[in-house]
Amino acid sequence: MNLYSIDAGYFKLDGGAMFGVVPKTIWNKLNPSDENNLCSWAMRCLLIENGKQLILIDTGMGNKQDAKWQSYYFRHGEGDLVTSIRKAGFSENDVTDVILSHLHFDHCGGAVQWNADRTKFEMTFPNAKYWTHSEHFELAINPNPREKATFFKENILPIQEANQLFFIDKVAQNPFQNIEFLTADGHTEKMLMPKISLGNQEIIFMADTVPSAGHVSVPYVMGYDVRPLQTMKEKTELLTQISNNEWLIFFDHDPNFDCATVEFTEKGFKIKEKGYLREFVR
Repeated sequence: MNLYSIDAGYFKLDGGAMFGVVPKTIWNKLNPSDENNLCSWAMRCLLIENGKQLILIDTGMGNKQDAKWQSYYFRHGEGDLVTSIRKAGFSENDVTDVILSHLHFDHCGGAVQWNADRTKFEMTFPNAKYWTHSEHFELAINPNPREKATFFKENILPIQEANQLFFIDKVAQNPFQNIEFLTADGHTEKMLMPKISLGNQEIIFMADTVPSAGHVSVPYVMGYDVRPLQTMKEKTELLTQISNNEWLIFFDHDPNFDCATVEFTEKGFKIKEKGYLREFVR
């Protein structure tokens, strides 16, 4: 098994929204904002070469939306989903499976793209099965008012219409060797957090439960979360497992680092080591 960190670009979000009730005087030291209170965040995906399977976790926001919409999020950086996959030595046609941790636009938008003449949508990964959780999918197509603005039907329904949508909770047997699926309900309903076993190492894709190294402290919860107290409970339970068992966290949004290890101290959970995937996975 081989793992590749995939750079799908950067975007900006309000720092206060990303850190919830934490004061700016504190969070601004973790991820400094610009003059508009916006911080840069990665859209980082994970590519897993696992025998005959080439598995992609998350797809970034894609580029289907118009320039005005894109301007709201100040897309920047050199990263691009397909280009990054090609740099890793593969093509979009090689991907056999796409695991979508959840269907917010910045995690699933790259799953679907315009065709060459922009007359209809097509699958970015034409040979892949796309996986999510059935309860989360139902929420995404019938969203609550809080999340409605982040679920776009053009990111979701074309996958179903192409008969490439599958639900990980509806199969009799896990189709992925050495990948276990944990779920969380604090950020959104039934978000998937794949845990990968690589030899003696365990790597967990935390999705938006702990989106960056700056969010390891339990009270540092995003304002976007639908159930912030549930997120705090889930973080406590997960970070206890992670620190006790020396799992490696893979961050989807940290602006600087792919991965980190965590330890529990008298002041709570803290980053022990942080760096790049290639430095931790051997």
